Amino acid sequence: MTPDATLSPADRDILRGLVEEYAAIAALPVHREKARLWTKLNDLRSERPMIWITEVPWHEFSADVPELVTRCTATWARNLENDLRRQLYQWRHLPGDMIFNDYVPCPIAYRSTSFGLVRQGELLPITVGGITSQHYEPQISCLADLAKIKDPVVTVDRADTAARLAAMRDAFGDLLPVREQGRDNYWFTPWDNLVMWYGVQEALTDLIEQPEVINAAIERLVDCYLLELDQMVAHNLLALNTTNCRIGSGAYGYSTQLPGAGFNPAHPTPQHLWGCSNAQIFTEVSPEMHWEFALRHDQRWLARWGLNYYGCCEVLDTKMEILRRIPNLRKVSMNYRIRLERAAQAVGADYVFSYKPNPACFATDHWDLPKARAELRQLLDCTQGGHVEIVLKDISTVARQPQRLWEWAAMATELVEGRE
Repeated sequence: MTPDATLSPADRDILRGLVEEYAAIAALPVHREKARLWTKLNDLRSERPMIWITEVPWHEFSADVPELVTRCTATWARNLENDLRRQLYQWRHLPGDMIFNDYVPCPIAYRSTSFGLVRQGELLPITVGGITSQHYEPQISCLADLAKIKDPVVTVDRADTAARLAAMRDAFGDLLPVREQGRDNYWFTPWDNLVMWYGVQEALTDLIEQPEVINAAIERLVDCYLLELDQMVAHNLLALNTTNCRIGSGAYGYSTQLPGAGFNPAHPTPQHLWGCSNAQIFTEVSPEMHWEFALRHDQRWLARWGLNYYGCCEVLDTKMEILRRIPNLRKVSMNYRIRLERAAQAVGADYVFSYKPNPACFATDHWDLPKARAELRQLLDCTQGGHVEIVLKDISTVARQPQRLWEWAAMATELVEGRE
């Protein structure tokens, strides 16, 4: 929430300059062409693989790069400035197939009380300002402990939203339209929550030793997520996500198949939007257990959405049989640890193959661009005839050499465009 939405003259000038630059880029015809290509991909009529880069380790180089240094004094304005600067930087140096909006979003201010439990345990920093290792102190170990999981309550601050909206429109609304923006990527991940409260080893052990506790816990969490979703709908907090917004752990959601019949632009509802789910901790869990303790519970959530994305960092090349039971499944996350040939055959041309390259190449002392190229070359060879998005993410470090990302983006673009 914003204590004060007013802008100083200096903050106003900074934001105007950035929005003016952003607007000039957003007007370029290339964005319409990229939107067409993303739409074709998500409609399973792809013309070529698409590239998106996210989760960049900005902390490693933003302090030393003048174009990334924020100067606004108001916190909310500095957050907006930071977002604009990063988008402009990415456009200049590592664009892939990114698309700029033709407006500036003003996020609706809301709160959720969430599920009543907060993760406990020691944090161990791994990178300065970036990645940490987490020890989880168990808070759930039996059926009685499930009472600690509380129903979420969602509240909206319309006054806060209106104040920021007015300030943004006054500052730069003549350069680009400013629109209220609801939640467009609803990250549904009950297993991420459960392992933080249960402990990783403890939760996986209890798949065998206390299956009734695990099933009851996930059932309770799905109930809570659905209760929160119903409140989000009632407060009109959802946003259409067939745009350049992220879907699940993948890339953009452009599609002609959504929003579909009966859509009310003034009140988006899940059946006209993309949804998602995952169970990241289940890489070493069998397909049968994955279904029993995760996916069958997720079905109540996934059935609410018009199209679905499944997966994140878990390995799924042996689990397509159970994934095909997901209603309206369209994209499947495929981590670099899969057996690529098996995964490509299992996915075929029935879904979008959302591939996550190995980001470890950026962390090494020696930058081996040919090795990174070989990984993508193998992917493209194995998935011919399919529909592929390449989502570079989880980039914990670039060894303080951001040019590595620039070179990777240029190399990947050459490959997918056939210019290698």
